[in-house]
Amino acid sequence: MRVVIAGVGNVGFHLAKLLSQEGQDIVLIDQAADKLKIAANQIDAATIKGTATSYSVLEEAGVSEADLLIAVTSSEEVNITTAIIAKHLGAKRTIARISNTEFLYKKDKLNLKHLGIDDIISPESLAAREIKRLLKEVAITDSFDFEKGLLQLIGVIIEPKSPLIGKTMLEVAKINPDQSFMTVAILRDNETIIPYGDTSFEEGDHAYFVSQPECVEKLLFLSGKKKEGVKSLMILGGSRIGFHSAKILSSKYNVKLIEKDAQKCFELADELPDAMVINGDGRNVELLEEENINEMDAFIAVTGDSETNIISCLVAKKLGVKKTIAMVENMDYIHLSQSIGVDTMINKKLIAANFIFRHVRQGEIVSITSIHGVDAEILEFEVQENSKITEHQLRNLQFPKSAIIGGVIRDGKGLTTPGEFKFEAKDRVVVLSKPECIKKVESYFI
Repeated sequence: MRVVIAGVGNVGFHLAKLLSQEGQDIVLIDQAADKLKIAANQIDAATIKGTATSYSVLEEAGVSEADLLIAVTSSEEVNITTAIIAKHLGAKRTIARISNTEFLYKKDKLNLKHLGIDDIISPESLAAREIKRLLKEVAITDSFDFEKGLLQLIGVIIEPKSPLIGKTMLEVAKINPDQSFMTVAILRDNETIIPYGDTSFEEGDHAYFVSQPECVEKLLFLSGKKKEGVKSLMILGGSRIGFHSAKILSSKYNVKLIEKDAQKCFELADELPDAMVINGDGRNVELLEEENINEMDAFIAVTGDSETNIISCLVAKKLGVKKTIAMVENMDYIHLSQSIGVDTMINKKLIAANFIFRHVRQGEIVSITSIHGVDAEILEFEVQENSKITEHQLRNLQFPKSAIIGGVIRDGKGLTTPGEFKFEAKDRVVVLSKPECIKKVESYFI
């Protein structure tokens, strides 16, 4: 696949990195020579210095033969214009990054495809949706539903009182006789471990399970936690992400939003009738205590400053908040979340890149998601007739060691997959795979 990426910021760079691992034919366009030089040193990609709205630049990039053009510069106008020109030059599919979310809600009326834009994305809107997903359960650090919840991926921290500590996967199987869940990954000391029979749990492990929905409460008990829902939450920062988060969450939860800019507070209050908007500095502990932060189930920090977000979450945690989410700009911070005491760190550009990547591979894979801080991807495949995976029982398939099958959806039921399991056409299979072996995993489903 030939992919042209306009803009080598964090989104473009991360996307190019993901695609290069798959051996895709990538061309990068940017006006900054230093960004292109850094990218060229780390990624197998052609680079072109220039503006993406230039006919000659797009022609040089071979956009007429491109399967996909992705415009993710910092300028909304440049992205839209680039996508339109590229489409008219022959690009099969175009995606443009936008900041004005009105385009998202009005894209059908605007008939963007007629203009030449196949899809648009907003990192801010995607981040707000990600926050909503992360708030499903206080004790769960991450959650993802497959086929409307027939199978679920959940992440939990193994607490000191957990009965799993010291037990191997084989021993855990004995206390899970109905095979209602499967351990698919363990994050320990920033290392992603794909667990097998002799792998054991340790205190503080960030464990990820694929589970039948009725087993979630059991998993929480085994990890040393109890089921707790979110009722009230506090958002720090009236940024676009803060606004979108408050908008989609205030219909379900009691929401307080703190913003230090008085004028912005008036504007937010008008647009968020179901949320309480407070003018003040969220770094002020007295203000947080006055606003009863100890009664909040969750605290979400989405100011424009990563350090403020992290420190505010740590303060909130100390004041009794059960779940904290911090937005960070530096993607290196994401791996540090658990070790420093913040439940989850998110990066809007990383979320956007992963979303686009899912679109890139939509023909082969039903769905794809990443786990914050984990060096692996969760993929959902549909088994084809005569696929390699149907040839033998699971234990005899010689499935890659850097990947693990977490479960399967068959005839409207979510099932885990013991060694004797045999896959059939039309099965939906959930796989966790490290990036380096995705191609090998895919070969089982062709």
